[in-house]
Amino acid sequence: MVTYFEASLNQISVHKVGNKMQDEYFTLSDHPLRINDELLQNLLMQYFLKPFEKVNEVFRLIHSTDDLELNEVFHFVKQLFADSSKFHEISQQITRHLFDVSSHPKIKGGEVYITLFDNVQIEGEVHQAIGVFKSETKETYLKVYPDGDGFSVAYEQEAINIQKLDKGCLIFNTEEDLGYKVVVIDQTNKSAGDAAVYWKDDFLKLKVRNDQFNQTTNYLNLYKDFVNEKIDEEFEISKPDKIDLLNRSMKYFKEKDTFDFEEFSEEVIGNEVAATSFKEIIQNYESEFDVEIGDNFEISPQAVKKQNSNYKSVLKLDKNFSIYIHGDRKLLENDFDEEKGMNYYKFYYKEEK
Repeated sequence: MVTYFEASLNQISVHKVGNKMQDEYFTLSDHPLRINDELLQNLLMQYFLKPFEKVNEVFRLIHSTDDLELNEVFHFVKQLFADSSKFHEISQQITRHLFDVSSHPKIKGGEVYITLFDNVQIEGEVHQAIGVFKSETKETYLKVYPDGDGFSVAYEQEAINIQKLDKGCLIFNTEEDLGYKVVVIDQTNKSAGDAAVYWKDDFLKLKVRNDQFNQTTNYLNLYKDFVNEKIDEEFEISKPDKIDLLNRSMKYFKEKDTFDFEEFSEEVIGNEVAATSFKEIIQNYESEFDVEIGDNFEISPQAVKKQNSNYKSVLKLDKNFSIYIHGDRKLLENDFDEEKGMNYYKFYYKEEK
């Protein structure tokens, strides 16, 4: 999705933000960071940009009133793209805004890096991009070096692992009227509750762009929830049959280039009542989240690959067995043994591998 082999780091400013609920404050630097070491610049490029190589979701900056100018980050970024001479001043304003929304007690303090990149590629097009990054997690590193006829060991505490970007976003100078193209990294632990959403929701105020990746992801997630949780409300269905429904849906998305609801209903769901019920779930989702998924769209192979690991085809029997079901459901039978008072499964196969 994002590549940076042509990119260059134009400007960078570093500040620090604490948590106001913990009586911490923010610290603003007086001038941009000057980097004369080429190796250090390359390491920073890797730290900031490499995590976005595997990001597929594209977001938009939004505001609840539909007036983009009321989105603080949009307002600052628009100024910066128009006049980069104000870079450091605007980086300070962005940092103040981040501090203002850092009000949950579980939000960690850390360094904030505001950057201006040239020639970053997204979706095959090269653009200028503004990056906002935050490092929260610190680690201790050992360093072994020659010392006379032996070696010595030193350490550095509170250091940053450049392989682990805690939070970051890239805002590309394109499609301004729609809220720009934005990609995001947020490694906050989901158990942090409200603190886990402040980066995307309170600071940036984002909405996922409705494209084929998002449409494919939504359909696969909604169908998985429908089969695992909702279908029992209308049908008596065994766990192997649920796994078969999930396997057939994944097979459909892997083999087709385009999704068609009528075709999917006939080939995968195979029941008119269930198809109608699933259709209502889609419509409710569209209404609740103000997004149109549609009955026809191009399937995103990247989204299918990402969701494939979430589609579990494992049948767990007590604590004794885990059965992986990948193929023909008709080759698996289940029944009840009166003598043993236990359920059992029967498998049919041609050869053992």
